[in-house]
Amino acid sequence: MKSASAMRAQHAPSTVPPARQAFLLLRTVFTVAPILFGLDKFTNILTHWTMYLAPQATAIVPLQPQTFMYIVGVVEVIAGLAVAVRPKYGSVIVAAWLAGIIVNLLLLGSFYDVALRDFGLLVGALALNRLSVGAARTAA
Repeated sequence: MKSASAMRAQHAPSTVPPARQAFLLLRTVFTVAPILFGLDKFTNILTHWTMYLAPQATAIVPLQPQTFMYIVGVVEVIAGLAVAVRPKYGSVIVAAWLAGIIVNLLLLGSFYDVALRDFGLLVGALALNRLSVGAARTAA
């Protein structure tokens, strides 16, 4: 016969602590999203990415807008892989990258809604960084 605590544990929705669940959710989304968006810079299936590029960016780095986006795509794929392998450091890379995107959008003078969304993602990347510190402690 099972004890009452064993029966409760059997019916518990999850034995994974909420902080670990949050870490896994954020790690997954900050791995998958940058990789998918990075790959889409080569296909422009989701959108034509060059419309989000401020002219100041190509003035600093004198490349054609689509060539610039190819580089952006490579960086985003690398950032996503960094989150997958080393979330503590990859999350900071993603946060810094999102800060750059926000500045680019503000310089463009439009797409403020996207800039605000990216600010929320930046905060999420920083939350992943903080959770990854805790995840590293519990794994050790």
